[in-house]
Amino acid sequence: MLSSTYDYVFAAFAFVLGASIGSFLNVCIYRMPLGLSVNEPKRSFCPSCKYQIPLYHNIPLVTWLVLRGKCANCGARISFRYFGVELLSGLLFLAVWLKVWTWGRPGWPGQDWILALPYWIMAALFVVATFIDFEYFIIPDEITIGGTVAGVIFSLAIPALQNQESNLAGGLWSLIGAAVGYAVLWLVVELGKKVFGKKQFKPLAAMVFTWTRRPIAGPDGKMESDADLMVGDVNWKQLPPPPFWHGIIDLFRSMLEAFKILKPKSQQHGESWVWSEIFSRDSDRLVMKCPEAEVDGEKFTDATLTFSHSQLTIGDRTWELEKIDVIKGLVEHLHVPREAMGLGDVKFIACIGAFLGWKAVIFTVMAASSIGAVIGLVTIALGRREWSARIPFGPYLALGALIWFFSGPELVRWYVAYTLSRAA
Repeated sequence: MLSSTYDYVFAAFAFVLGASIGSFLNVCIYRMPLGLSVNEPKRSFCPSCKYQIPLYHNIPLVTWLVLRGKCANCGARISFRYFGVELLSGLLFLAVWLKVWTWGRPGWPGQDWILALPYWIMAALFVVATFIDFEYFIIPDEITIGGTVAGVIFSLAIPALQNQESNLAGGLWSLIGAAVGYAVLWLVVELGKKVFGKKQFKPLAAMVFTWTRRPIAGPDGKMESDADLMVGDVNWKQLPPPPFWHGIIDLFRSMLEAFKILKPKSQQHGESWVWSEIFSRDSDRLVMKCPEAEVDGEKFTDATLTFSHSQLTIGDRTWELEKIDVIKGLVEHLHVPREAMGLGDVKFIACIGAFLGWKAVIFTVMAASSIGAVIGLVTIALGRREWSARIPFGPYLALGALIWFFSGPELVRWYVAYTLSRAA
């Protein structure tokens, strides 16, 4: 571990640098999803009053604690996330430095300390991707594509990043890692779409539904519109969770339904969706079989309503949804499109592969899937399926990649040795 004064000084520098970079990462997390420049305005500003924060009020970690999480100008509450991102970034930068400087990795060429720079950048990309994905369910291309390009360039410049001595070999293996990552998750997305691409909602009896358009503020502050689709009574979501064993039964039934071993069970409770969260592809369609329907006052009977994100079709008639305020009626059967994961996750694993190589890609996907499955099992068993209804996959990928970076090869070697010893 740390053995000299210099080691402590370098470790402290790594933490302070990480916390300082974390302050900039907060800017990226706030501005990128809103389409705002991370360069203009150059100084951070209060999300409430837009007051540009002076340098003496922008000291990482310290300022948030001294001001007790409030804006010095208007007194508005500043989210704990800002402090958390700075602290997490500082700890990650410190851990990366300890890994490449103090602990090292068996078989690495003698360039360990140089690797801190690309791995710090990788960790920063993971932090931004994680927090944006948690809040907005997207990972910006600046992070995924930009990170992939950065990983390849660093591998060309520092071939030790890919455990190579030749610059050309380092760049080539980085490209292979990115390609393997993209291909693996793209295949998962396409196969998942075929197997799990539609969710059936079939009530015991026809339920009342309403589709209601509502205004929302767009990233640039201009007013746009979204919609809410509600089927039946959704007040059941406020009730106490059912017993633990109900969740286990529900889980196994869902798996059997997904693989078409059992027919979907008729729904007793209502359900609700946010319109913009339903459609991921231009080809996605939501289909409703309705004994009664009313489109802005015009009534239909025994109709099949076919929705894309922006249009409604009934028979040979088509409406633009932006011109409709309310659609209501009774629904007997509903098909809702869904995805196994988003394309942002596919590009994100390519970024991971560019930095860590193809072996890390395989480990990361398996680790992320296992972590996600465990969390899904826990939420279902607790009767809180809605908690895991829309959990982004990017944070799991980031966590899986970090596990690989810090101890993945060692875990794999241990597992192989353990398996062989059991088989002997």
